[in-house]
Amino acid sequence: MNKQKIAVLADSGSDVPKEIIEKYNVKVIPLKIIFKEGEYIDKVTITADEVYTKMKNEIPTTSLPGADDIKQLLDEIKAEGYEKVLAVTISSGLSGTYNMVRLVAEDYEGLDIFAVDTKNIGIGSGFAAIEAARLADEDVEWETIKEKLLRMVERSKVFFHVPTLEYLQKGGRIGLVTSVVGSLLNLKPIISCNDEGIYYTVAKVRGTKKSIEKMVQLAQEFAEPSKKYNLALVYGGEGVVKEAEKIKQELMSRLANFKEIFFDQVSPALGVHTGPGLIGVGVQLLEDE
Repeated sequence: MNKQKIAVLADSGSDVPKEIIEKYNVKVIPLKIIFKEGEYIDKVTITADEVYTKMKNEIPTTSLPGADDIKQLLDEIKAEGYEKVLAVTISSGLSGTYNMVRLVAEDYEGLDIFAVDTKNIGIGSGFAAIEAARLADEDVEWETIKEKLLRMVERSKVFFHVPTLEYLQKGGRIGLVTSVVGSLLNLKPIISCNDEGIYYTVAKVRGTKKSIEKMVQLAQEFAEPSKKYNLALVYGGEGVVKEAEKIKQELMSRLANFKEIFFDQVSPALGVHTGPGLIGVGVQLLEDE
């Protein structure tokens, strides 16, 4: 435990890498995935690949964690001797998780809880939790960590290539992404979150190969003004792992000033909305220390 007794709490949709969870004892609030035959706990009782398999027959819904789930995790945190909590969640524009955490935190006694709406999704949100854990571990002062995390919201970005908008439309998460008229044109959208944390189309490119090239270019343009940054490469489904590995290598050669690079499958809950075949690139601009 760090000297200031600060715990980090993140939802499963923030895709905090397993090694970070284990190293810093990050607590995870799981989202839920609901099929007709039952409810599953994100990353606990169902994997992303299992979700994609089931989605061939049925597109499930997702739901935010309940107040009792959040209270239970806060009870665990308090029982472990922590006194403060940095709670990081995916965008309030895409999920009610942030508001649920904030409401529970307001009435919870015995812990000083600071909730951060990252206005982001997946590793774009997870970057803030990684930074929170690292800063707490380095015993950076509580108020300073809070200020840094709020600045980090604007300094993290994730770009997604999705083969189809079908799942975003059916899940009601389409946001400002305009339906690509004329699938005959083979237009592939690149999606990100805007300043309000809502999905929007950054670019529409013809064909998968050019779409992925454009996504890497956008990540490069976002990263290059900064002297150092963290990178992430994420994918949806075993079918695109090799492709994702190749893009990771290309990213590392194009953006050589990275401090860390993370590589992982997106959470099952995020996979519900994007469908199989997603490839994403995340960039977190780091402040000069």
